[in-house]
Amino acid sequence: MHKTLLAQGVALSALGAALAVPSVAQAEFIKDSSATLRLKNFYINQDVRNQDAPRSEEWGQAFFLDYKSGFTEGPVGFGLDVLAMHAIRLDDGGRAGKAGIERTPGGMFPLESNGKAKNDFGRVGVTGKLRFSKTEARLGTLLPRMPVLVYNDGRLLPQLFHGAQITSNEIKDLTLTAGKIEHSTERNSSDSYGLSISGANSGRRAQFSNEFYFAGADYKATKDLLLQYYYGNLRDFYKQHFFGLVHDWKLPVGALKTDLRYFYSDSDGKNESASGRAEGYVSSGANGSSGEVDNNLWSAMFTYSLSGHSLGLGYQKVTGNS
Repeated sequence: MHKTLLAQGVALSALGAALAVPSVAQAEFIKDSSATLRLKNFYINQDVRNQDAPRSEEWGQAFFLDYKSGFTEGPVGFGLDVLAMHAIRLDDGGRAGKAGIERTPGGMFPLESNGKAKNDFGRVGVTGKLRFSKTEARLGTLLPRMPVLVYNDGRLLPQLFHGAQITSNEIKDLTLTAGKIEHSTERNSSDSYGLSISGANSGRRAQFSNEFYFAGADYKATKDLLLQYYYGNLRDFYKQHFFGLVHDWKLPVGALKTDLRYFYSDSDGKNESASGRAEGYVSSGANGSSGEVDNNLWSAMFTYSLSGHSLGLGYQKVTGNS
């Protein structure tokens, strides 16, 4: 686990190292830096009606300080990003696990040892970055938005990933991305954990991996056509291929956007064997499934827009048991 205090120590030591660079090299580092303060007030009410279970009702206030530096001068530039966040509980009743309660905590704030939600919690994410020509490498806290990996921002604080990523734009109209993720910090926690999938991350046999590899390409074939391919591999769980096409068509009246996607997911490592699945490397799925990852997903979305208004028509189909 990586505690918030440890992350703060890394941030301060990295910032101290940056300030030790000669002033000439710091010029762009300081000049191109920016800091943003953002506030987020969040309320959620999940009232379960189809079973006898307490509702999850929570309310909180979060503060985000996002500092992004520029790059030092020279053929190879260095930089540092720091994202500090803190959440304060405004309302959250009940005690997790207590019988007969009307509402239960734990969805938005971490729990105390007695099952009650903490009054507040926070994190500091630090990312070192390096730039050479039109290629940038990042190491530390990441907020990825790719077809095979997207961070979740559906609660008061976002999910964070920790690893390394390289993005290159050396070739015109082509963006190449690759990297490795080792841990994640969930939305209601200050600690980081290994990676897993639904079905393998609960109970006594919970299994995790610290190796998620990804690579992808975005190619702008024309000014109106984007072609995509991405690959993701969570060791001992699954491999995934993604193919995408996005086309914008300017019509005499309005415009039509076509978004086509295809995901193919297959088992990897221990999830491939019955013995590995018996250890807990399983995926949740349809009734009677073995827990082996094996599915295909097709989707198509057509959106017609005119004068600030849009009308969409979509279709999605999933095959496979898990």
